[in-house]
Amino acid sequence: MRLEAPVPPDVLAAIQAPFLETPAHLFDAPVLQPLGQLLDLAGETLRERLFVVQGDGPEACLRTDFTLPALRAHLESGRPEGRYFYSGHAFRVAPRGTRRSEEFPQIGVEVFEANDDALADAEMAALAWRSAIAGGRSDLTLLLGDVGLFGVFVDALKVAPPLALRLKRAFSTPRRLRAALGAAVTGGGETLAVGGRLAGLLAGLSEAEAAGVLEEIWALAGIDPVGGRSAAVIVHILAERAALATATRLTLGQADLVRRFLAIAGGPVESLAAVTRLVGTVSPGLEAARAAWDRRVAALIDAGVPSGSLRFSAAFGRAFGYYDGVLFEVRSEALGEDRPVAAGGRYDSLPARLGASLPTGAVGCMVRPGRAWAGAGE
Repeated sequence: MRLEAPVPPDVLAAIQAPFLETPAHLFDAPVLQPLGQLLDLAGETLRERLFVVQGDGPEACLRTDFTLPALRAHLESGRPEGRYFYSGHAFRVAPRGTRRSEEFPQIGVEVFEANDDALADAEMAALAWRSAIAGGRSDLTLLLGDVGLFGVFVDALKVAPPLALRLKRAFSTPRRLRAALGAAVTGGGETLAVGGRLAGLLAGLSEAEAAGVLEEIWALAGIDPVGGRSAAVIVHILAERAALATATRLTLGQADLVRRFLAIAGGPVESLAAVTRLVGTVSPGLEAARAAWDRRVAALIDAGVPSGSLRFSAAFGRAFGYYDGVLFEVRSEALGEDRPVAAGGRYDSLPARLGASLPTGAVGCMVRPGRAWAGAGE
């Protein structure tokens, strides 16, 4: 297992200082965490990154991060709101074919408050930024994304609910999303006809008219369907199958719009304007999402994040499946996109899944001091 080089005490203190300026309860989490609950909440795609420990009791894994332990601590406290600061080691198995597995220090805060989401998101992203730059690197950018924005965009395209849900669930994993898009795309610019040429002939007619046409065909062919299904029943079955196929498929035009959405990247203001232009019609959900983003970006700049260091990617997601809103990462050009210096995001739906009785916002961020320190190199 690879251990990160120790960060000099003065640099570590500078990286940690922004977190200590945020009033929060200090908490620690057991190194062993329940495996089943983590996989249920974060998704099976995370399994290959976990150190699984088997014993006499339920399966466990080494602590992979502090988000779930912090949420459990908050729920057990009974407090309606709370902020939790942590500093400790986490453990990750390296993806296949990459660097060795890691044990690394991590500093962060998790916030459970029913406040203005846009401003709370900006506060956490700015906190991650201030901590990251305290390590001395001069090549940092703050990448922004939004899991919820993809859902709003899909809804604005009026995609059938079953397919919309499948696409939203696949968003955080690029491979799954590509597969879902591939499976949903139809041929010829229209939804795939079900029932072959017969369904194509009857398409566009009412069921009564289609049944009449089918009966005429039988009469011309000298067919007497004794004991079989009537023309009305056959037409109804074809209509049901066509409706099901339509509900599980995208037109080529819709698929093209989704791919163009996922390709949007650049400055936040320009990128969000491009998302709006793609839809082409007024969408209340999309307008509200864009207004919230305008406030986030303004708050980030007010907090000292240089506007030139802000980037937005519509395709930005994360393997931890419980994130459902804004995401952010502080990235170093020297380290590359696979080794973020700091990260965080919103996960409002997670408290209820763990049994929270009252609605609350949930957002947090963390920094890896070993990556933030410029002296660590690459």
